[in-house]
Amino acid sequence: MIVVVGARGMLGHDLLELFGSSARGVYHDEMEIISPVSVEKVLKNLRPKVVINAIAYTDVDGCETNQVRAFQVNGDGVLNLARVTAEIGAKLVQVSTDYVFDGSKGKPWLEDDLVNPLSTYGRSKLAGEENARFNPDHLIVRTQWLYGLHGKNFVETMLRLGKEKEEIGVVHDQIGSPTWTVDLSRAIHSLIAADCRGTYHAANVGSCSWCEFASAIFEEAGLKTIVKPITTGELGRPAPRPLYSVLGCGKLQRDTGFEPEGWREALKKYLKARRQRNGAG
Repeated sequence: MIVVVGARGMLGHDLLELFGSSARGVYHDEMEIISPVSVEKVLKNLRPKVVINAIAYTDVDGCETNQVRAFQVNGDGVLNLARVTAEIGAKLVQVSTDYVFDGSKGKPWLEDDLVNPLSTYGRSKLAGEENARFNPDHLIVRTQWLYGLHGKNFVETMLRLGKEKEEIGVVHDQIGSPTWTVDLSRAIHSLIAADCRGTYHAANVGSCSWCEFASAIFEEAGLKTIVKPITTGELGRPAPRPLYSVLGCGKLQRDTGFEPEGWREALKKYLKARRQRNGAG
């Protein structure tokens, strides 16, 4: 059995749908990952073969003002999972982030590149990576710029604003790879099937700025909203962001045979799935 922790989130929903009857979701009212007692009780009762941790405190700016909570959820919680999964002989899959890098490389980041997080969020997720390694049978999957049908995300925000405004200012100097949670779920599935261990990057292929991503969203959705390029400095967010955080996924492809699709194609499929869910054909 595979246990998905954080099953109500964007990624958790898609993981459960993909794995089907072989997976079971664990929800917050069942288990609190920051409680060692709670984690031990639930996982020792279920005795899964694999635990996928899809829960995180992901409010990047909120982490700056709530650092204790960030490290509790993103760091300490992972340590609790790692200790118990190691004890029961289960693999721990920890979902991590491009924010462990500082964005200074200028070309796609590889798994063994030097980490140097700029924000509290990045540092807390790096702590989670380090804690996941307490279980020798661990799999750390770094990803980025996630969107999916079952949670708040950039695509949904742009679609809402695009219907409300004629012009929107969007950052043009942060570069990454928008990633659909369905494709990330497929990547995780392939890594588990191949019994991979260690650290891997998984994201949709290609890269763009947030500004270019917004323009693509409006174009694919048939909206005429004008996108005005602005700088990260002009946006003025509390937490620093890596300016170039594209993840190189060659190791994933080499070790599993799984090839992520292009980010633009994934966006088209997401919007189609969204229309079907909303009954628009």
